[in-house]
This record gives sequence, C-alpha cells and structure tokens, in this order.
Amino acid sequence: MKRLGLVAVVVAVALGLTYGGYRIYRRSLPPLPAVVLRDADVAPLVTPSLGARIRHAFLGSAADGRVAGPKLIALTFDDGPYPVDTPMLLAVLRDAHVPATFFLIGRDAEQYPGLVRAIAGGGYEIANHTETHPDLATLDPAAVTAELTAGAASLSALTTDPDVHSEFRPPHGRFRAATLAAAQRAGYDTILWTDDPGDWRSVSRTVLAGHIARYATSPEILLLHSGRPETVALLPGIIQRFRAAGYTFTTVADLVHRIGPGPVNHAARTPLPPMQD
Repeated sequence: MKRLGLVAVVVAVALGLTYGGYRIYRRSLPPLPAVVLRDADVAPLVTPSLGARIRHAFLGSAADGRVAGPKLIALTFDDGPYPVDTPMLLAVLRDAHVPATFFLIGRDAEQYPGLVRAIAGGGYEIANHTETHPDLATLDPAAVTAELTAGAASLSALTTDPDVHSEFRPPHGRFRAATLAAAQRAGYDTILWTDDPGDWRSVSRTVLAGHIARYATSPEILLLHSGRPETVALLPGIIQRFRAAGYTFTTVADLVHRIGPGPVNHAARTPLPPMQD
C-alpha cells in the first residue's frame, strides 16, 4: 500500500510539473506579428528564441518593446462577399465615410462578381484570402502558392486593385513558417491583426463592442468578418468610439506605407475611453 501511495505521489508531481511546464511554455510565446512583409526574416517572428520566450514569460509585453504609436486604425473584413450582409456592411462604411480592407475568397468572389465590383467601386481595398479558404498550416508550399495564385486570378478578373497580388491573410489565421515563406516567394505581405474580437463566433454585439474597446491598440488592425449581422450592427458605434478617441481610419496598405511594420507589430494596448453622454 505504501508503495502504491508513493507511486501516486510521484505521478501527481510529474503531472503537476508537466502541466506547469506547459503553462509556462504557452505564456512564453510572444504575440504573433500583425504584419510580415515579403522581405522579412520569418524565423524570429514565428519561432522566437529561447531568450525571447523567457523574457516574455516573466516580463510580458514590457519585454516585447510595445509602445503606443500613431492612432491609426485599419478595419479589415475577412471572407465573402455575401449577398445580404456585404451590401449592408458597405452601406455603413459609406455613410460613415470610412475606408476599409476586404480579404475576399476567390471562389466566393466568382459567385458574386457584382459585389466585388461594388467593393472596388466604393474605393475599398481588396486583398487575397485564398481561393478556397483552406487551413494553410496543413498544406505544403506548392499548395499554398496554388491557393494564392488561384485566388489572385479570381479577384483580378473583377478588380484592378493591385493588392490582390501583394497582400494576403491566411484563413483562420493558421500558418507555419513554411506558409509565410511560400507567400513571400509569391510576392505577398502576410497581414494578420492586432485584435481579434471573435465576431466569427455567436457573440452578442455588446460583448464584441466591449472586447474591441478593451483591447484596442494604437495603431490597430482590427479583424472582423463579412457575413455577420452582429458585426454590421455594432460597426457604427465602434466607428464613433474610435473617432472620439482620436483615431484616423485607413486601409492596411496605407497604414503599412505610412509607418512600416514595426509600430504595428509592437503596438501597445490603448483601451478606448467611455463615450461621453
């Protein structure tokens, strides 16, 4: 019995150390970059050194050199276009005189060419979200390249926006270092985000708006999605709050052109103040 008790203690300690080690490992992963340019060194961005992990585990964002930069925000919308929600989304943006960037799926664009032309006609930026929206982390480099090439072909048949050939966002935000390297060889900057409020889930607009206000950064690339009624409903209020906080709205291409990737990848959290009555 004593031996069994000792074994149980050893197993419990081992499990505790394993879990504790896993938690430390997870905490040691610095936030992923929001922008990976086509000429960037991918390795240190997605596989940080042991020293960087240790610093982040114990110092958090202070070890990542995060500072509050320019109050610029790029609204980005993934997926689609969709026949009902996308026109509603465009109407909100048009009425608010706000630019935005749409990461469109090639096969969906082919289904609704009129919507792609409406997005382009409104002056909004259009970028590549692949042809079929796969999990790129499961694909080899050749397949990643094929997805980008096909997506660009579908989009460029409907718009002259050059960003369909130079900006891309991996579906679901899933990728490996090899994914980014393949995108770079194809001539693409990879665009992620500084905040993902999770509007792709079934979440109320109140919860989404609270998250966006609490986790705002400066500068900011905000990940949102087409085809989500709650996103359309919350957007006017979010635009109003960012404007009241002194932010200027722009596109991803303009944001990166103005300040480069550094301030975006090291943007500090800057919660939005409450709206005044």
